[in-house]
Amino acid sequence: MSKLSEFFGAQDMTVGSPVRCLVQFSIPLLIGNFAQQLYNTVDSIVVGRYVGDSALAAVGASGPLMNLLLVLFMGISTGATIMVSQYFGAGQRTLLSRATGTTLTLTLLSGIFVMIAGPLLTRPLMTLLDTPAEIYEMACSYLTIIFLGIVGCAYYNIVSGMLRGLGDSVMPLIFLIVACGLNIVLDLLFVAVFRWGVAGVAWATIIAQFISGILCLVRIWRMKEVMTIDRDALRPRADMVWQLTRLGLPSGAAHGIFSMAQIVVQSLTNTFGTAVIACATVLMRVDGFCMMPNFTFGTAMTTYAGQNIGAGKIDRVERGTKDGVRLGALVATILTIAILLFGRPLMGLFTRTEAVVSMGMHMMRILAVGYIAVSVNQVLSGVMRGAGDTMTPMWISLITTVIIRVPIAYGIAWLTRSPEQPAGSPDCLYISLLLSWVLGAVLTWFFYRHGKWRSKAIVSEKEAPAA
Repeated sequence: MSKLSEFFGAQDMTVGSPVRCLVQFSIPLLIGNFAQQLYNTVDSIVVGRYVGDSALAAVGASGPLMNLLLVLFMGISTGATIMVSQYFGAGQRTLLSRATGTTLTLTLLSGIFVMIAGPLLTRPLMTLLDTPAEIYEMACSYLTIIFLGIVGCAYYNIVSGMLRGLGDSVMPLIFLIVACGLNIVLDLLFVAVFRWGVAGVAWATIIAQFISGILCLVRIWRMKEVMTIDRDALRPRADMVWQLTRLGLPSGAAHGIFSMAQIVVQSLTNTFGTAVIACATVLMRVDGFCMMPNFTFGTAMTTYAGQNIGAGKIDRVERGTKDGVRLGALVATILTIAILLFGRPLMGLFTRTEAVVSMGMHMMRILAVGYIAVSVNQVLSGVMRGAGDTMTPMWISLITTVIIRVPIAYGIAWLTRSPEQPAGSPDCLYISLLLSWVLGAVLTWFFYRHGKWRSKAIVSEKEAPAA
């Protein structure tokens, strides 16, 4: 019984073999990321198969704008994960309870804000992006419904991040699998049976996310062995709000910068027409499977670094980082090769248009080597964030997305204009992305080796237990 409790409870990553800790924590997380990607993929498959390429393009065109308005949640999630992991590693029960309670309250407030602001901004921003007329109404309908049900999504993503900060990657996985199964059933019901189109996919998504958010809340509320969530803990305290803001704002800003760059690139993508937008949507879904190990090991390293720095074990962080880089690169390489070999039938699940599938495989070959670079970037960024240094990854994101990717994409598009391709070559979208990934890995490695992340812990040496 104790083994079962240990498996489903918080994981102490400050003891034992670093590689064993990372693998034990990452396996449920990797399965969860696979389920999350399947969650998004089924939406696109159902839309592409039952409604058509225009509906598929509408879902894809709405993505960058949706990501921009989720910046608040990204910032809260990052700050909360760092605080929770370090306070847990330091054995600070009271501070852990207050950090968790403050996060739960701020999540509700930010969710209500996005629920109101999102629908009001949807149409003006989609118009600003020159969204093609044939997909405009579908994209606006999809986004409006998603924003109206955003609170469930916020609680799932933020609370599951806190659970992982405590070392519990299993229960968020179980909740995600439940949500994924429910989403698939509702997708087929609303789209294939009720014929609700893109709106049906949006309703299926927010219902499934609401259920997963409730399950995460119940789980963290019952973790009385490590914290106490009561009325006092739920009251936002100025010091906790400041700490959460200080840690989360750079990551939220980085996500916002990335989303703004995506919006600018989406505007360029829209000039190539519906077929290229549909291709980009398909590629984004397949690309997600290649990215899974990268995000998985990045998240694992944030928790690992946070707990060990909270416990005062900096040498153990550096040993674990080497293991994390090796694991991330190995898994990313294997998965990328698999996608290159079997990507065509996978892309064929989304659309019956052969030209879209062929274009997608061409773009995937451009990006292939970049996934290994991203794995290095994510692992080392995860370590820096876990230590409390969220500014450095933010600046790297700023440089690679705004200064590198966007100008290169537009530059290549301008240089490749021709009578056959008046807007330029769509290859510009992915050549620029590859270059930004590689430069990001180089910069992250440099700042990991020479940066000041080792001195950024929010838990002071006198608070941390002896190593």
